[in-house]
Amino acid sequence: MGQESSARTYNVRADWDAEAEVWVAFSDEVPGLATEAATLEALTEKLRTLIPELLEANHLEIGDPEGEISFELVGHRRERLRLAS
Repeated sequence: MGQESSARTYNVRADWDAEAEVWVAFSDEVPGLATEAATLEALTEKLRTLIPELLEANHLEIGDPEGEISFELVGHRRERLRLAS
């Protein structure tokens, strides 16, 4: 079995903004995090850069002894559908 990482996991939420047609990400655990992207994949790429930068800028502990962190991205999207008569 592989070794379990002790990296801190930061929780990030993404909500779909139907009007702007983008995913908007925020986190209570990463001060200053507010970003958007057209797809969850593009948003994930942005978060890989932004999260470490914001943690460092806010002088927060960054990662485990190996210098690793992880994040969990949870998306929320609500749709309204018109039913056929």
